Amino acid sequence: MANYQITTTVLGVLFAAVILFLIRGDRLYLRLGLFWMAVALLAVLLGVWPRLLDNFADSLGIRYSPTLLLVCAVGVLFIKALHADMVNTRIERQVRRLHQSLALLQIKNQQAAPEKR
Repeated sequence: MANYQITTTVLGVLFAAVILFLIRGDRLYLRLGLFWMAVALLAVLLGVWPRLLDNFADSLGIRYSPTLLLVCAVGVLFIKALHADMVNTRIERQVRRLHQSLALLQIKNQQAAPEKR
C-alpha cells in the first residue's frame, strides 16, 4: 500500500472516530453526523481502493480522476452551505416571531398590572 493510501485511510478512520465522539457527547446531531460518517467512510474506501475513483472517472469520461473528486467535494460543500443558510433563516424567523410574541405578552402583562392594583 502506498503512503498516500495509508494516510487517507488513517485520516478517514480518525475522522470517523471524531464524528462518533461528537455524536456520543451530544455535540453533533445524529442526522448531521450520518452525513459526516459517510464522508469519512468514503475517505477510507478511497484510501484502501484508490482505483475506485479512477474507474468511476473513466466511466464518466474524465481523464484526470482527482478533478472528479474536487468537483464532487465543491458540489457537496455548496449544498451543505446552502442547507446551513436555509436552517439559519428558519431559526432567525422563529426567533423573530418569538420576540414578537414575547413583546405582545409583556404589553398585555403591563396593561393588566394597573387593573389589579
